[in-house]
Formats: sequence, C-alpha cells, structure tokens
Amino acid sequence: MLQLIDLRGRNLTRQALREILPRAATDVDAAVRTVGPLCEDVRLRGEPAVREITARLDRVEIDRLRVSTDRLRAALSALNTSVRAALEEAIARVRRVHEQQRRADVTTQVVPGGTVSQWWRPVGRVGLYVPGGLAVYPSSVVMNVVPAQIAGVASLAVASPPQREYAGDPHPAILAACALLGVEEVYRVGGAQAIAMFAYGAGECEPVDLVTGPGNVYVTAAKRLMRGVVGIDAEAGTTEIAVLADDSADPRHVAADLISQAEHDPGAASVLVTDSEPLLAAVESELAVQVQLTKHTERIRTALTGPQSGAVLVADVEHGLQVVDAYAAEHLEIQTRDARSVAGRVRNAGAIFVGAHSPVSLGDYCAGSNHVLPTGGCARHSSGLSVQTFLRGIGVVEYDEAALRVAGPHVLALSEAEDLPAHGAAVTARL
Repeated sequence: MLQLIDLRGRNLTRQALREILPRAATDVDAAVRTVGPLCEDVRLRGEPAVREITARLDRVEIDRLRVSTDRLRAALSALNTSVRAALEEAIARVRRVHEQQRRADVTTQVVPGGTVSQWWRPVGRVGLYVPGGLAVYPSSVVMNVVPAQIAGVASLAVASPPQREYAGDPHPAILAACALLGVEEVYRVGGAQAIAMFAYGAGECEPVDLVTGPGNVYVTAAKRLMRGVVGIDAEAGTTEIAVLADDSADPRHVAADLISQAEHDPGAASVLVTDSEPLLAAVESELAVQVQLTKHTERIRTALTGPQSGAVLVADVEHGLQVVDAYAAEHLEIQTRDARSVAGRVRNAGAIFVGAHSPVSLGDYCAGSNHVLPTGGCARHSSGLSVQTFLRGIGVVEYDEAALRVAGPHVLALSEAEDLPAHGAAVTARL
C-alpha cells in the first residue's frame, strides 16, 4: 500500500533527502495566487465580501457573521455528557502543561546604573482559526484558546466554517467548546476569507494582531499572504506523521498510527522509516486488514497510497534519525529500543511521541500537549503553538548619567565608524 523508498547504502545530503522523501504535492505558492484576490476583496469591501465568498465557496448563505451568545449557550447545554467530560479533562491537562510555559520578566545589570530588561507582554487581540471540513475539531478550540488565555490575551475571536446542516453555524461541538472556555466572540466564517477577516476586520470583527490555528492549503496560503499585516503562528496545514521504528515495534501499533493521521484528509501524509524489512512487511499486512475495518476507508486508502505517504528503508536507526530530521515531521513517533534516548537526538519535529504507549492521537486530544504544529517541513524553523506564541518580548533600556558617561566614548567611536555622527551627538548632548 505504501510506496517504497530504499535508502540503504545511499549517502545523501540533507537537501537530497528532502527532495526524495514523500511530501504532500500541494503548492502553497499556487494557492496564494488563488486566495490573493479573495483577501483583497475582503480588505476593500469587508463584510459583504466575506458573505459573498462564503456563499460561493461554502454554498452557505449567512446573514450575520457572528454567532449569537444564545446559540453558544444552547450548544453547550445540548452537548453529550461524555464529550463534555472529555473536553473538560482535555482543558485541564492542556492548562496544566501550558501554565509551565509562562515567561518571567528578566533584568540584567550591565554596569552600575545601567540595566537592560526583557518584559513579556501578550498581544492585544488574536484570531483563532478552527477547521471544519471533513472532520469536526472542538479539540482545536482547546488547543488555540487555552495558551492564549494563559498568556493573558485580552481579546479572543474564533472563526470556523459554516455548516449547512446547522443553519450556517459552525458544528455545535465547536460552539460548545467555545462556550465551555468562555469565548463569546465566534464567527461562522472559514477558509481564506476568515484569515482576511481577522487581518483587515469585517463587520463586527475588529482586526487582530495575530492569527493562529491549523487549516487546509488555502488557509495556510492566506496566512502566508497576510504575514506582515498580522502575525501568524506557523504554516499548520494538512496533517502528517512519521514513525521511526525498528524490529522491536509492534506492527499493529505502527499501522494503526499511520491510519489515524491518514483519516484526517486524503492529502494527509503517513511515513514509516525503518531498518527492518520484516517489520515493514508486517505493517503492510496490518494496513491491508485495518484499513478495511475503518469508517473512512476510501479517504485513508487515498492518503496512504498518495505521493505524500510511503515507507523508507534505512541502514540503521542512526540513519533513520538523519532521514526524520530531514523530513521534519509535524508528528514524529519513536518506536525503537531505548526510545527516549533516540528521541533525545531528534532536532526537527513539531512534536515527538516516545515509546509504544504514546500515540499521536493521545496528543491530538488529551496528553496535555498542543496539537497545532508546523507542517510541510516547517518544523525545521518553527515551533508548535504555545503560550510563547501569544507573547512579545520587549527590550527595556535604563541607564543613569554615570553609566551613560562610561558608555559614551564607545558610542561615539562606533557612530563615527558607521558615519552616523548624529547618533554620537545624541549622547554628547546629554553630557
């Protein structure tokens, strides 16, 4: 089922590895060209543009962008009790983990009378995007909202695609999760138009300072396009999993985990990296059985057989580490002997799941970690969503006259070297 890439005996550079490894064929740059006119229309016309784009693309007519507070409360009241209990437990665990990510202000005395501080301050307003295409993601409400609240963001808005079967509202489970977290500003808007609405403002939605959350390629493209107008967390697109496994791994577990992420989307990526041909054969056998038993068989089969998924044979676990670092997976599972030690040598991953009892689906819901993670190799330079995402470090310089006199000659020397004499004059004027 999985395409095979045999890298044994091949000594490839990191760049060559990136080019040969399976990767989703979606072209974000091409999608940027598609969403550009939509975003510009929202900038120029605001709410009417958002409604018209929604009617054209989502085939849902909405008379008002914002969901009423009554609808939020009603969704929470009607929420299945077991789902509510699960969401409450997820919220508690995510809060427990993210509380530890708070940043403390620090002050350094550089010289007597001269200090430099870094103060951490939350952004003023954020737009949190929650997908709503082939699946429903109340868990993504939790992952977006909790770290923003812990960071101290004063104004939170959530957007999620409208659903025809719910009179144009987002899915009731999403509305219920918002109500459970005390978020009252929720918009029935999805796709690129939601990102543009957050960036430029439209109707009741005031512009935000930062947009976070996962989405499809068009959401990702709009985030890339809007970067600079607003801040973004990372390019969190269609999901991906890589599993680094040796012959100690249970093929049933490996197959189940590859399937679990393929279930998200036909474009989802599932990659197995192993030095064991017997394990690979056993995983393929398990896939043949398990895929047939799932609810979304065709979607999963499309994802697993697509160019973005595959099995990579490597010489040994050390070689496998080189491969997964080049791949920089959103989710990376380590199912090897001494898995924690192996995981400690990984440099590039959105999140690492260590050992046989830490599947990615645990992190999707209830591990306490955050599941909004960089995709498409962006884990090489970007981090997953955290409290830090919503904070800005502000440098604060405070020198008295004596400290300035000590630094003055150095400022003058450097200002002359750079041919910026007014910089030096700004110091001498005070002395």
